[in-house]
Amino acid sequence: MRFMYAQLLQTLERGEEAILVTTCESANAAHTLHTGDAAAGWAGKRGNEDSLYIERNGARTMIVERFTPRSRMFIFGGGHIAVPLARIASMLKFDVTVYDDRPSFANRERFPDAKEVICESFERTGELAAMRPADYAVIVTRGHRHDETCLRMILSGDEPYYVGMIGSRRRVAIVRKQMKDEGFPPGRVDALHSPVGLAIGAVTPEEIAVSILAEAIRERRMKFSWTDGGSSSSRSGESDADMELLEWLARGDDEKGALVTILSAEGSTPRQAGAKMAVRTDGGAIGSIGGGCAEADILRDAHDIIMNGGFVFKTVDMTDSADENGMVCGGRMTVMIEHIGSREKQTDEA
Repeated sequence: MRFMYAQLLQTLERGEEAILVTTCESANAAHTLHTGDAAAGWAGKRGNEDSLYIERNGARTMIVERFTPRSRMFIFGGGHIAVPLARIASMLKFDVTVYDDRPSFANRERFPDAKEVICESFERTGELAAMRPADYAVIVTRGHRHDETCLRMILSGDEPYYVGMIGSRRRVAIVRKQMKDEGFPPGRVDALHSPVGLAIGAVTPEEIAVSILAEAIRERRMKFSWTDGGSSSSRSGESDADMELLEWLARGDDEKGALVTILSAEGSTPRQAGAKMAVRTDGGAIGSIGGGCAEADILRDAHDIIMNGGFVFKTVDMTDSADENGMVCGGRMTVMIEHIGSREKQTDEA
């Protein structure tokens, strides 16, 4: 099983999505990973827009999960807005790359949370920023000329999922017309989020960063459907991979553990279907399914699974405990708790 998660991690790091099928029957849970065309075939079968769905046939339960790569955000310009933008975007699980042509702005001291900081002319960013369809690009350079240079580069390559550019409405209208006059596809030009960010009356660099990321989050949570990768306002599953959790599953030490996956959630639950948490033998947890009393109860069951093996389905009703303890969250959720063996005992299971 750990070997299979290593394959899943490698697939996501290549920027590809994957389908993980878990078949539960009797006391066994078998796992199959589908990548490439096979993953696209699985996704093409479904009209379901969530990242996780379940099929039951008698005593057999099949859980199908869709994993998408961690979102990447390219920030063009290392000025005052870029600093809080990179910091908060990293907190929101974006892999951030910052470009600027000034060494005093493009450096690790200024952007400690970014995955990469590149000092290079904006004219060369097209050679360096190999964007993928799932990527996010935010243009916040120090001048209109550089903004337009970056926008041309983006419009000339593979189309990222989200492109935002700072600027006044008047200036943006001029740039849109200019790009169309230069022959760029009108549909791509019209898809530009500019002026960038949600209209929340932001003034300070920090507030502007929040408005940009609020818009990016809205787009990210409406991102995938099973059928065509398009947007869907009804999407509820949590598809972005928790890389820390996957790295422990794939590359962790040879201790046993338990993996908790939310299979369904109703009402005001803190996390939705697809969220995961790994439980270690020392009692520590990686990831979260929402915290509170419900998580503590599940942790106790997880330790039994670590000791005895196998898997179990558990439904937790948080409505009563929420009322008794004055908690905001209530609702019900069903989770699967499954045994994770040590590496040397499971390398041949995938």
